[in-house]
Amino acid sequence: MTAPMRREIAIIVFPGFQLLDAAGPIAVFEMAERFRPDSYTIDVLAPGGGIVPSSSGVCLAAAPIDQRRFDTVIVSGGNLAQVEAGQADISALLGGDAWRRAAGVCSGAFFLADAGLLDGRLATTHWAAAERFRLRYPGVRLDADRMFVRDGNLWTSAGISAGIDLALALVEDDLGPAIARRTAQQLVVHQRRHGGQSQYSVLVEQGGKTGRFCDLIGWMRTRLAEPMTVERLAERAAMSPRNFARAFVGEIGATPAKVVEGLRLEAARIAIETSHLNLDHIAVSTGFGDSNRMRRAFVRSFGMSPQSLRRSASA
Repeated sequence: MTAPMRREIAIIVFPGFQLLDAAGPIAVFEMAERFRPDSYTIDVLAPGGGIVPSSSGVCLAAAPIDQRRFDTVIVSGGNLAQVEAGQADISALLGGDAWRRAAGVCSGAFFLADAGLLDGRLATTHWAAAERFRLRYPGVRLDADRMFVRDGNLWTSAGISAGIDLALALVEDDLGPAIARRTAQQLVVHQRRHGGQSQYSVLVEQGGKTGRFCDLIGWMRTRLAEPMTVERLAERAAMSPRNFARAFVGEIGATPAKVVEGLRLEAARIAIETSHLNLDHIAVSTGFGDSNRMRRAFVRSFGMSPQSLRRSASA
């Protein structure tokens, strides 16, 4: 029997990094290693090494960045001012050939872009940093609505907890869906989120930044099979369609149509992963109308068909 290939993972931090950006992926690879021994080793690196304080004040001990070659380099994010102050050494590492694949968690995408890796590539970052990212790196095809994005051997994710989703996707890429699913279960991640899932989903859950549309979102969830036009939603919110559309985007950061599709995708995904219902039935009950329309939405958002998702969930 061929011995398993051990992949060396480098987690890059810097003063002021976001702790969960590093700790989340570390926990994922640690757990995957338990299920498939000799799969991963993990090193925490930082410019100059030493004790590195996170934005919370909690510190990690890091080795200095060196010339070793790693299978995967994952760069944590943090406060944008501190990200931009610490780019030189990290960008130099990324700009070399010391890795097979590289990932940026949250504003860690800035490091990949600064090294020129994302020019012409599809990427994402935390929605709150998206405008600054676009202004600084206009050559990057930024999609700030994605939970995480893979473009070849480059991966980027949305904010903080999305680093866990990205790391689980890396594990699935390495070891298959069964190990990734067991890892997620052990970490008590209720539903492992796919890359196409909207990162605005937290704001959707809260009904917006101020909770203004909380009741409306709840009402929408119970009527996904019904038409959800802007006019109907505006009437429910007791607003004119124009004012409603403007206020909704301001609160949630996405259009009503985008949120409606996201709610339908979420409901359909859960039904596909947890039931044996016919796909046509799921498509009708979640408002897609037919399985072909649902399939197109799944491929566009998740990068896979409903059938592939169901096979992956049962693997």
